[in-house]
Amino acid sequence: MSLTSYTTFPRAGFRRRVASWLYDALLAIAVYMTAGAASFLIISLLVHFGVFDLQGHQHLSDTIRNTSWLLWPNELWKLGWVSLFFIWFWAKSGQTLGMKAWRLRVQNQDGSLISKTTGLKRLLPTLFGLGNFTVLVDRKNKLSLQDRMTSTEVVLLTLEANRGRL
Repeated sequence: MSLTSYTTFPRAGFRRRVASWLYDALLAIAVYMTAGAASFLIISLLVHFGVFDLQGHQHLSDTIRNTSWLLWPNELWKLGWVSLFFIWFWAKSGQTLGMKAWRLRVQNQDGSLISKTTGLKRLLPTLFGLGNFTVLVDRKNKLSLQDRMTSTEVVLLTLEANRGRL
């Protein structure tokens, strides 16, 4: 199926978007936790090799939580991996795993895949899924805040169009 044929799919409604968001939220939490485990290992190795000490704390997690020069880079690292998760899936196939489960696809309004830059631009107005509530106000066009700000759309695929790899 060509990319241009995707423009014939109807735009997704609010319920499917929220169901997909809930599924993806669980995956995002898993990515966040995995990135956190990796950063904990890296920081632990830095302490082990004497790059810095525990800053007077008993446990490494207390050091990270109470030391701003460790806390903020650590949080940005984890959020960066969550962001990369969404951007990579959106740019690669137009679907995250949650979107695949609910037969949704994000695309440019001409039916083509979005770029990584567009994916990055979609992140902020998504507001952790709250941007989807604008679909309730705009029932005719079914465009979320992030759709409007990036000239994209989320469409509902047929079962046949949804088959295949991510």
